[in-house]
Amino acid sequence: MRRRRAAVAAGFCASFLLGSVLNVLFAPGSEPPRPGQSPGPSPAPGPGRRGGRGELARQIRARYEEVQRYSRGGPGPGAGRPERRRLMDLAPGGPGLQRPRPPRARPLPDGAPGWPPAPGPGSPGPGPRLGCAALRNVSGAQYVGSGYTKAVYRVRLPGGAAVALKAVDFSGHDLGSCVREFGARRGCYRLAAHKLLKEMVLLERLRHPNVLQLYGYCYQDSADIPDTLTTITELGAPVEMIQLLQTSWEDRFRICLSLGRLLHHLAHSPLGSVTLLDFRPRQFVLVDGELKVTDLDDARVEETPCAGSADCVLEFPARNFTLPCSGQGWCEAMNEKRNLYNAYRFFFTYLLPHSAPPSLRPLLDSIVNATGELTWGVDETLAQLEKVLHLYRSGQYLQNSTTGSRAEYQRLPDSTIPQEDYRCWPSYHHGGCLLSVFNLAEAVDICESHAQCRAFVVTNQTTWTGRQLVFFKTGWSHVVPDPSKTTYMRASG
Repeated sequence: MRRRRAAVAAGFCASFLLGSVLNVLFAPGSEPPRPGQSPGPSPAPGPGRRGGRGELARQIRARYEEVQRYSRGGPGPGAGRPERRRLMDLAPGGPGLQRPRPPRARPLPDGAPGWPPAPGPGSPGPGPRLGCAALRNVSGAQYVGSGYTKAVYRVRLPGGAAVALKAVDFSGHDLGSCVREFGARRGCYRLAAHKLLKEMVLLERLRHPNVLQLYGYCYQDSADIPDTLTTITELGAPVEMIQLLQTSWEDRFRICLSLGRLLHHLAHSPLGSVTLLDFRPRQFVLVDGELKVTDLDDARVEETPCAGSADCVLEFPARNFTLPCSGQGWCEAMNEKRNLYNAYRFFFTYLLPHSAPPSLRPLLDSIVNATGELTWGVDETLAQLEKVLHLYRSGQYLQNSTTGSRAEYQRLPDSTIPQEDYRCWPSYHHGGCLLSVFNLAEAVDICESHAQCRAFVVTNQTTWTGRQLVFFKTGWSHVVPDPSKTTYMRASG
């Protein structure tokens, strides 16, 4: 009986949670009240509030004009050549591919502007594909996280694809502080939602393999706020640095290479040099091992104006850098250098050198040191990262490796050793020693460098660089058939 009651209670709670999440996402104006509290009207602006509605309208207009600047400009990459997305293949010709209705113009207090146009027909590049119709029958809604302005949810579309939904967080600091100051819930929503709209425009304008894909958006009315906005994006996994430190060097290098390619793209984007003012691991996600930036509402394109080098100081917690002031009155490469030093202090210094192949460490150390001192720009940094990739993928890093007399190994095709594992670090398998190798000679070198290794099993699986995955074993007392693997046993003596 207890188990039955617990199951019923769990089912009720799950249904209530799903309903609450969908209510927040698709009718955010009807924010669910806290237990024991009835939703009341928005507070009226008090006489002591700084600037009143006029100040709020000024802030909304400033964000509106910022979004307009990013919406204009030259066509982004891939314009006129719509990108094929796996997501689109799930429901060809279905209602989810219809474009949402345009938002209706609504007046705001004191002449504040309405919504800027969202990406669509007539705007640069291909517009989003998914609209409000795609969100009518989503399932499996889960809260992912929230920040200063936005909340992120994971849902599954009717076709089975999992996507991320972003909306203004009605319990967030950004909206709450604005309502407390101005007492205007609608205007404060517009102010916060313009950051979401800015991010949506930038995701579309800065399309790149290391920028999160924008799948669509939805405007719809709620009880007290018209044209609330939800964006639909690619779903990624949060970047957890502690977990990354336990992964293989090859996977950690892939993240650093992804970041180098992203920073190169941002430095040479169609909008100009883009800097990420809020540059932390939580602003990125991992999608199939690739690092992608997801949070762009605090990105900035404009370089810093200056009258002299004293105006061009890059300040960080540990140290500062002074950059030159150009003859045109702009700090030279400040956006690029800010991104690069943040990449050094949050990613490169932790992920690049540790457990790397010994012959690659001098080059990796030079990358870390040069980015830490800002002696390189993003172009040279990416060129050196690509050089590391070439040396590693081609096996050239093995040319300086010298090995003494090797033992003989007996080859047993179509077989594997299911047990007799030991642990090594870093490994692709936490319960055993699973490493990637360039060729059979490297597998033999690794086995002979491990005191407990007596055999290894070559699989048919490869990593992102094309290297084969190999299990290293303590013995071969129990060999079983497996057509996808080949076992190598060290000869006695």
